Amino acid sequence: MFERALVAEIVARMQEPREFMQILVGPRQTGKSTAIGQVLNSLDIPYHLIAADDYSLNTEEWFASEWRKARMLASSEAQGALFVVDEVQKLPHWAAVAKKMWDEDTRSNVPVKVLLTGSSSLLIQRGMEDSLMGRFEVLYSMHWSFSECRDAFGYSLDDFLFFGGYPGAAKRKGDPIRWARYMQTSIVEPTISQDILQMERIEKPALLKSLFVMGSSYSAQEVSYTKIMGQLQDAGNTVTIAHYLDLLSKAGMLSGLQKYALDAARIRRSSPRLMIHDTSLMTYPYGSNKNTVLADPEKRAHLIESAVGAYLIERSVEEGFEVFWWRTSKGEEVDFVIKKASMLTAIEVKSGRIKGTKGVREFLKRSPHASSLVVGSEECLLEDFLLGKIPLFVTV
Repeated sequence: MFERALVAEIVARMQEPREFMQILVGPRQTGKSTAIGQVLNSLDIPYHLIAADDYSLNTEEWFASEWRKARMLASSEAQGALFVVDEVQKLPHWAAVAKKMWDEDTRSNVPVKVLLTGSSSLLIQRGMEDSLMGRFEVLYSMHWSFSECRDAFGYSLDDFLFFGGYPGAAKRKGDPIRWARYMQTSIVEPTISQDILQMERIEKPALLKSLFVMGSSYSAQEVSYTKIMGQLQDAGNTVTIAHYLDLLSKAGMLSGLQKYALDAARIRRSSPRLMIHDTSLMTYPYGSNKNTVLADPEKRAHLIESAVGAYLIERSVEEGFEVFWWRTSKGEEVDFVIKKASMLTAIEVKSGRIKGTKGVREFLKRSPHASSLVVGSEECLLEDFLLGKIPLFVTV
């Protein structure tokens, strides 16, 4: 069975002396549970594993009692033990319980190492910020990259553009209708109807769903909040739209990239460029029409630009940089601008649509310390870029 590099990273952390809880977060259906199984098979450490999705059991006391079982296991083993909780965000007040139990173990020198996983990144983050500061490290299980899908499933570039990076969906790509149904019923609908609605009270769930549907069709395009409200029924106000877009982003579905500016206030005021986190979230409504979609120059262009944007978003989460877009008042435009500390890169995507590089030249004129990439050029092939062969930043 294929193992992601993430598995080796988790194994290495579990073999370190006990210092922090390890928390694995990422979108639904990206292989977190499978990775945990591979980690446990690779370790020579006794473990106690629980899944927090049995609603008849998942109380605070049940969580604490399961933790105590891990303590008993650790006390009987020279090398201690590992306590693993899958989908921990489904446990009520999980962070407060984890803090109490972890601190007790620390004071008593109980050798229990802890590994938690969760799909709802907002709930996980809120718990970590509220109770667990200084007690955890985060690992990320993002959508699978082109290189992972190529190695695990034999994907071509066109396969990746259409089917995206969900491993469970990849197993069904030979039956496009079944694949599309899986995307709808196992990923899109549960993420919106369960994961996001768990994050906090949503006043207008129908609006949230409509925003995702509209946003996926406009991926890689700038859309003003006024236009978004005009496209949606009962759209409320711009604050509501921006909030729902933030929730969709935290769920690993759809982001609104802000326009790059030196002035942070101008960044916040700008219209977003909508960007899907995985191209399959754009294509699954087309079902069995893969060849038709990829042969359509306009649709293929949006898929390519969205694939590049999704790749940048995923890497930005793991590597800690920011992703923007840029345009002047005269219409000179750059598809993506990425920023990490003092490093800045302007990225233009040659997707088949007629576009020049005037925007990149103007951006470099205004930001002479920046570097640039033209994805799809001879120097930066789309396939090489999505395979991770092209450095994103150049130290100047």
